[in-house]
Amino acid sequence: MKAFILLLTVGTACCLKFDFHDHYFTEAFVNYHNSRSDVTWKATTENFKNVPAVGRMNYVKDLCGTFSAPEDQRLPVKDIEVTSVPDSFDARTQWPNCPSLKEVRDQGACGSCWAFGCVEAATDRICVQSGGKMNFHISAEDLTSCCHTCGNGCNGGFLEGAWNYLKHDGLVTGGQYNSKQGCQPYEIKACDHHVVGKLAPCKGDGPTPRCKKTCEAGYNNTFEKDKHYATSAYAVEGVEKIQTEIMTNGPVEAAFTVYADFPTYKSGVYQHKTGGALGGHAIKILGWGVEDSTPYWLVANSWNEDWGDQGFFKILRGQDECGIESNIVAGMMKLA
Repeated sequence: MKAFILLLTVGTACCLKFDFHDHYFTEAFVNYHNSRSDVTWKATTENFKNVPAVGRMNYVKDLCGTFSAPEDQRLPVKDIEVTSVPDSFDARTQWPNCPSLKEVRDQGACGSCWAFGCVEAATDRICVQSGGKMNFHISAEDLTSCCHTCGNGCNGGFLEGAWNYLKHDGLVTGGQYNSKQGCQPYEIKACDHHVVGKLAPCKGDGPTPRCKKTCEAGYNNTFEKDKHYATSAYAVEGVEKIQTEIMTNGPVEAAFTVYADFPTYKSGVYQHKTGGALGGHAIKILGWGVEDSTPYWLVANSWNEDWGDQGFFKILRGQDECGIESNIVAGMMKLA
């Protein structure tokens, strides 16, 4: 235990050693982290416990499938007039007739976070824009498998490409794996990334599903007629403008750098303390607040409800923590 703590406290160069040996998931690291007086969040040994111990951190790296967009895919920055911003905001309570706001999806063993953040926000925004009258899921399957200009499916993609595709090509409906909801439900099995639970263990990054231009058998619409489109796609810059956008139009998609301590998150307001970068990860921001005087963003992850705080987490707001305020994208949806 003493040797482990010594390595953690001598500097970043030593911390990087742990990125490749999965020590961040050990009881020694978690106890060390939780005993610190300078942290605003708690870690747990339970996360990713059902993934084989050897290569556990590499598995997490595969889930972090967000890349920087090429110049020709960058989105215009939306001109937003800041309104009066409250100290806290939660889209789940602001729009109670939109059940998707309360959901946590599961990307399975696939680096499709870039697609999930997009379809989750788009699903929420359709409901918000319709005043709660339109409740269905935009398909992560369609976006992950068919957007060849977005990146490489389960091997990663970028946010701007996803929203450009939603605007120009459209996406069909589709719920989670085995849900039988919509035209194209997600094909990749949900799996136990974390505690030993009701699902099968995750076994590593799988292949990208084949792009299909048909709906599943029994669905009462055609692929082309089931398409839904964004009428606009844009970036948002500035903390108060991000807040104004969320409270006006619904959740946004964002990306941030995942460091080796983040996968152990359980509760509190995450701030990076130890470990090297694992990769870029896309998520959905649905609100903000203050906890024990620390301002935070409220975020939905896509690693199922067993991870973190029932699938959600909080991360420091106002300091561009892990770059989370530097890559915000969204769009307005076509309702007709």
